[in-house]
Amino acid sequence: MKITKTKLKGVLIFEPAVLHDRRGWFIESYSQTTLKALGVEVVFVQDNHSLSIERGTLRGLHYQLHPKAQVKLVRCTNGAIFDVAVDIRKGSPSYGKWMGIELNAENKKQLYIPKGFAHGFLTLTDNVEVQYKVDTEYVSNFDRGIRWDDPTINIKWPIHNEPIVSAKDQKAPLLKDAEHNFVFGK
Repeated sequence: MKITKTKLKGVLIFEPAVLHDRRGWFIESYSQTTLKALGVEVVFVQDNHSLSIERGTLRGLHYQLHPKAQVKLVRCTNGAIFDVAVDIRKGSPSYGKWMGIELNAENKKQLYIPKGFAHGFLTLTDNVEVQYKVDTEYVSNFDRGIRWDDPTINIKWPIHNEPIVSAKDQKAPLLKDAEHNFVFGK
């Protein structure tokens, strides 16, 4: 597995080796032993799977407050997404900065997002399936979000029309007004 660092400290791109033969392909999408050998120590406790029917569906930007904050390992198993992580760690040199990457069924890349980051994605095709592992189970009263179109974050979503956004995500606050209790270096 190849691991690439991004401009946001701690956010990593995982590229599993793909073994092809005449029957198709095989990947090892997760190995705790392999990740530990590469310096990534995390124990995942929940696996989530979503289907977004229409291209232009936007989910996020989501996170959970400490102590229920989550590490995520995200992959797209059908279709394609533009996956985004936003640094929300107060005092971080990259606070409010974002990075994005296309994850799709063909490239098999995965995005590793540590605690202290908001996460969201935009579907680039119809019938998109996304799977992600988390190291802490979902707890609704710790669930928070940030507006996907916050002008201070200024994410360059690859879309020309208004995205399909849930009512909950439409009501999310701007980063400056959002409740988040992450401190850089802790």
